[in-house]
Amino acid sequence: MSKIMGRIVTILSMVLVVAVLVTGCSSEKPVSSKDMLKMGVTNFADSLEPTDNYFGWVLMRYGLGECLVKFDDKMNSVPWLAQKWSIGDDKLTWTFEIDDRAKFSNGNKVTAEAVKSALERVFEKSNRAQTFFKYEQIVADGQKLTIKTESPVPGLPGMLADPLFIIIDTSVTDRDYRVMGPICTGPYMVKEFSKASAQMEANPHYWDGPVPFKNVEIKSIDDPNTRAMALQSGEVDIIVNVAPGDLQLFKNDKFNVSEIASLRTVLARLNVGEGHYLSDPKVRAALISACDRQTYADVLLQGTFLPGKAPVPPSLDYGYDQLNDPNAYNVERAQQLLAEAGWKDTDGDGYVEKDGKTLELDFIYYSGRPELPLLAEATQADAKKIGIKVNLKNVDYNILDGLSIRGEYDLSISNIITANTGDPEIYLNWYWRTNVNNNNPQNGSGYSNAEFDSLSDKLRVEFDASKRKEYIIGMQQILLDDGACLFFAYPTTNMVSSSSIKGAKILPADYYWLTKEISAAN
Repeated sequence: MSKIMGRIVTILSMVLVVAVLVTGCSSEKPVSSKDMLKMGVTNFADSLEPTDNYFGWVLMRYGLGECLVKFDDKMNSVPWLAQKWSIGDDKLTWTFEIDDRAKFSNGNKVTAEAVKSALERVFEKSNRAQTFFKYEQIVADGQKLTIKTESPVPGLPGMLADPLFIIIDTSVTDRDYRVMGPICTGPYMVKEFSKASAQMEANPHYWDGPVPFKNVEIKSIDDPNTRAMALQSGEVDIIVNVAPGDLQLFKNDKFNVSEIASLRTVLARLNVGEGHYLSDPKVRAALISACDRQTYADVLLQGTFLPGKAPVPPSLDYGYDQLNDPNAYNVERAQQLLAEAGWKDTDGDGYVEKDGKTLELDFIYYSGRPELPLLAEATQADAKKIGIKVNLKNVDYNILDGLSIRGEYDLSISNIITANTGDPEIYLNWYWRTNVNNNNPQNGSGYSNAEFDSLSDKLRVEFDASKRKEYIIGMQQILLDDGACLFFAYPTTNMVSSSSIKGAKILPADYYWLTKEISAAN
């Protein structure tokens, strides 16, 4: 654990630096004015094309794009560009009434026909769209949009709240979406964009109230300690996701702290595909049992995370307490499982071997979220205790996502939102439903379980909330029994702003950062 202790010392040293800034920089004037807001965030996108990767998240986080539906602070689906919706008796036909006030930033009206074109473009350009739902037809009539799905889709409104389905003006064809972004409906527009920073300006045609700032500068500051220092020095007005241990430094009258129990799970996907060591369920179980997740949460993450157990965090009511983790922390059991699987340290080098090969795993992670390197190092140290060699590889987020989808890893760590459509259905299906003929590209791990798929089939068409909960609990228990994944921890999430700013609030769905509610306090 020496590397981990060294990391802790480094973090504590940075905390002291920030503490000095707290006392030494309080006299600085705030950056914000009625004309300008500055934000410091993490950014994984080098393009504003919403159908590429998960880049639609950035469009929504930056106040550029909006969907038909959004989530409130209880993850209920509520109106946005669609002011109401209903489902027909056939359980297939949904009707959405588009708000008559809605306009794109070029002044064009948001009609049902414009929405139809935008949604059809998503399905044409993104393979991920069909992992949400498949439609038989989309019909536009004035401000009424009708979507008929191929099969019942109980959670369709929540699915349409995903940033992939941001509504854009497809009639604009002379614009480089990657650099300038599409024409959308949000309170802000893009002046300049790069992965390092974005210059935004007020949308003069915004349809849903006044836009508080004429200009917004959004800086990509991936290191959490640097973000904290930027806020304290007055370089920025708002930052997202203060690192564990630093948050207490901002709980005073100079700052506003918005913090909630998140809908996220930090997990390591395990590659169980043919030819990978983790295809052996005993090896998977041994690795998971070797990881002291309680200590990770309490010590490494300083109590700002809850220790992991199940796929869905306890902040959501999907049976967390009744689920059984057969691979709870137990080093002796982990060692015994490896021995039963035929792995032994025959040459005395501290690592187990079988058929002349060392049990060696490649663990990929990215450092944009401060907890991920710590958890990767902790896993490496605990795996070594039972003779498993873990090689750590720090890669860019976009590279990690590609490697994860293609299955080019043994362990792949991510901080994942688990209820991106209002409940965990999509999340569970993406990562663990059998990937047949690449119909589920997010599952690059090779995991497949017929019983899991059967419950998934039932969940897809079930409208009754109690039965949906029953199926989701059953699917989780299957994953736990299979040792399908290593669930590290459940984070809180936060947004911290200068006291010169009001309305900066973090919500459970991690889509809404720059909103029309954020304004100058005076």
